[in-house]
Amino acid sequence: MASQTIMIVEDDASLRALIARVLKENGYIPCPVGCGEEMWEELQGRTVDLILMDVMLPGKNGLDLTRELRSNSHYMATPVIFLSARDDETDRVVGLELGGDDYIPKPFGKKELVARVRAVLRRSQAIKGAEESPQSHLIHFEGWIIDPDRRELHSPTGAGVELSGAEFDLLLSFSQHAQRVIGRERLLELSRSRLSEASDRSIDVLVSRLRRKLSSQTGAGDMIRTIRGVGYMFTVPVSQD
Repeated sequence: MASQTIMIVEDDASLRALIARVLKENGYIPCPVGCGEEMWEELQGRTVDLILMDVMLPGKNGLDLTRELRSNSHYMATPVIFLSARDDETDRVVGLELGGDDYIPKPFGKKELVARVRAVLRRSQAIKGAEESPQSHLIHFEGWIIDPDRRELHSPTGAGVELSGAEFDLLLSFSQHAQRVIGRERLLELSRSRLSEASDRSIDVLVSRLRRKLSSQTGAGDMIRTIRGVGYMFTVPVSQD
């Protein structure tokens, strides 16, 4: 496999250089930039496999930049790992809602950084492989339709329902394990978004947002049942065609 390119959006020049060196030593092609403006300039001329995004940046912060990336069709599926000196739950929850793939609080070790990068890239490649597979099928439940290839959700009325990357991955995980109790930790493993430990409320916030989007269309928010002290269950039968 060809070397993968990783963009580093970090305003601290010394840390940016350190991360670039570590990535290069581990076989990756680093693309270091210091702010959002430089990020967009570099993205015009190259394809990147993953973005390491500092949350606190001059000008637009990392969360705002990720929101822009996710609204751009070219970068909707580009994995993003947040880096932050603030181990703030609010940042982690917002990052998860935006479709971030991991959240690493500073300071972090070199081995941890490389391990997280490898894990996110593996999940990203697995998702791409599944989406490109000609054996992929539409998923049906209670009149709803999930299209894994197009990453689209349609309500029983035929209306498209907009989901963030993390919300779509969570729904897909539920549909693939329907009518079974799934613990929070297992949900984090099944979906590509791993911004926090299973004890964190991030996954609960994400489930709550998904419920609201389902119920806003048909009043069917009870399809996802909370199993107190354990996790969640997708209660309806699921089929594929």
